Amino acid sequence: MQTVIIVIHLMIVAALIGVVLLQKSEGGGLGMGGGAGFMSSRGTANLLTRTTAFLAAGFFVTSLFLSWLAGYSHAPTSILDGAPASQSQPAGGATPVAPPTSGGILDSLKKSEQQQAPAPTGPQAPRSQ
Repeated sequence: MQTVIIVIHLMIVAALIGVVLLQKSEGGGLGMGGGAGFMSSRGTANLLTRTTAFLAAGFFVTSLFLSWLAGYSHAPTSILDGAPASQSQPAGGATPVAPPTSGGILDSLKKSEQQQAPAPTGPQAPRSQ
């Protein structure tokens, strides 16, 4: 149903763009041209104005219907109701797993800091080489 309304909505949009571009503006627009036309300039302006109003109303109605349809299909939910399974507490008498003690990146950084020379205890004067 939503796909059908979207297709109708897009057809209305394309027609509305075309009708607006055909209208005569103060500068002439795309509607400029000689007096040869299927209707007089007054009748064409009246027809295009009514068509624009009709298409604008259709655009407005389909936009409202699509927004209502999108809101109707989704029920509000709380982020607190559904906690991810990875963060839930272990059930019963399960014991927590201890973190690995060997080979971690932080452990290797600690060991490399301990192997380096100790930091100076006070300010040092620069030495010339």
